[in-house]
Parts: sequence; structure tokens; C-alpha cells
Amino acid sequence: MLKFGIEFVPREAYWKIMHYVIQAEKGGFNNLWITDHFNNRNVYATLAAASIYTERITLGPGVTNPFMVNPVLTAQAVATLDEMAPGRVVLGIGAGDRTTLETVGVAMEKPLTAVQESIAIVRGMLNGESVSFQGQVFKTAGAKFLFKTRRIPVYVGAQGPKMLALAGRIGEGVLINACNPKDVELAVQSVKQGINEAGRRQEDVDIAVYTAFSVHQDIKKATKAAVPPVSFIVAGCPPELLQRHGIDVSKAGEIREALKANDWGRAFGAVTPEMISAFSVCGTPAMCIERVAELLKSGITQFVAGSPLGANVREAIRLLSHEILPSFKT
Repeated sequence: MLKFGIEFVPREAYWKIMHYVIQAEKGGFNNLWITDHFNNRNVYATLAAASIYTERITLGPGVTNPFMVNPVLTAQAVATLDEMAPGRVVLGIGAGDRTTLETVGVAMEKPLTAVQESIAIVRGMLNGESVSFQGQVFKTAGAKFLFKTRRIPVYVGAQGPKMLALAGRIGEGVLINACNPKDVELAVQSVKQGINEAGRRQEDVDIAVYTAFSVHQDIKKATKAAVPPVSFIVAGCPPELLQRHGIDVSKAGEIREALKANDWGRAFGAVTPEMISAFSVCGTPAMCIERVAELLKSGITQFVAGSPLGANVREAIRLLSHEILPSFKT
């Protein structure tokens, strides 16, 4: 069955985010994802609040990374959250955003290995094991919880083919960072390659496409809202992906440098219509329905409407719940 997820960035006070969370659960969303960036409110404090104000929706970080937070502490956080919302917690983990990590002087070293090792450590801790791990990136010497825990599904945030294949091999789910049908189709192929390599069944892996989404009855307002997240996506894109969509690599470099300098006007002003089309699901409800339908042809099993959602978050959730989701839920 197709699932729908929604992502919130905790840039606003927690009580405002809780209004969105409650509205999303009532609107029929299956999954709630909260982003983990140092310049917003803390992801786990926000998720803890969400666990109190909800009853049904599945929730988790979307996504955390092993470079800013040691995997032992990530395991501790999700295990504690699972006590608050039993059976409703998942862990979204990926390599992180290179531009953000560089801002705080954290190196993204061996991202594929780091993600794989961190998942192994998290699972060992959640299984109640005394984890002694000697990896290339992480090392533990008998790390063990003093409280009872249980296994929590792990979703791997991925964009490149190697990380996507890794998600297929070891993840209960994958969060594909893509919005264009062409990109999603190629990504799903990589995930399925990993699934086949591990001798797993495709139905054992929830294949979610994690989109930059912006809906409004006024297309200009929807587009304006999509510009900031698209600028960050473009800044972090590998050259081959930019070239696939005919986007000038040097333009992406200019946006990256502007973001590093916190020059938002220059960064956002350099975003082109081609970038919006390639890296967001954006437009009126009818336009968004058409793009979602295209994405579903690739074989995804969860569609995630991610930041910014729209010019007005409450209105965007309403449009999603009442005009877009009903087109796909039977």
C-alpha cells in the first residue's frame, strides 16, 4: 500500500510545529519526518513533543547523520523516543549535507562506510548487545545500554548509486533525495540492485521519495517558496546530476559559495526555473498530482512531501490532505 509522509523543519517554535503535526496526522499522513540541522531546533526534542501530541503517525529523524552525532548517541535518542511512542519510531540516517557540515568544520570522510558502520552500531545497541566495534570510521569498546530496547526500522537517506544500493542491502527503508521522475527511476533501479545483491524481497524495503514540495493555488507563490530548499539541493548536487538536467555546474558553484557566506539574496537569486523543475515538486494542486503520479510509476512505496510544503504551511497541509492525497488513496 502506498504511504504518504510529510517533513517539517523545526525552524519555528515547537508549539507551532505541533499544530502542523496534529493537522498532518488528522489529514491522513502515515509518516512524520523531522529534519536534523544544527541551525534549527533539536530534532529529538521536537520528535518527543510530537510523540505526545499524536497517536497513530510513525515518526523519526529525516535524516540525522553520523558526523555530527555519534551513532551510540543516535541509538540512545531513538530508543528513548521509542519508549514514548512504542512501535511508531523509525530512524532516518544518511551522510548529511556537505555544505552544512563544512559550515561547522566537520569533515565528511568515507560517507558510505560511515553510514554502514553507524547502522551496525545502532542495531547492535538496540539489540541489547555489548558492542565492540573496530571500523574504519567508528570504534566502540563494549558500549551497552542499561535499559531494555528493541529493534527500530532504519531508513537510509541516499542520492548516489552506491548509497542507494547500500540502502537496498541493509535498510528497512530508503529515503531517496530526488524529485524528478528520471532521477527517481534511476535511483529505484540502484535500490533494487542492492536488494537483489542481498537476496532480499522488494516488499521488505519501503522505497520512499523525499521531495522538496511546494503547493499553492497561485503558482508564483508556490515557486517562490521552493527557491530556498532548491538552492541548498543544487549546492550539494554532484556535477553529473546537474549536467543530466542541463544545469550549469559553475552556477551551482556560485550558489554554494553564497550559501557558505550566508548571502541568501545572492544564493536564492541564482536559482533558475530549470532548477525548480529538476529539484522540486512545485505548483498548483493539479500540477503536483500530475508529478506525484509520474513518480509513482518508478515503483516507490512512500511519497514524502518535504520542505517548504508551500507559501503557507497550514494551507499546504490542507491542500495535501483534501486535494492531493485523496487522488491516490482508494
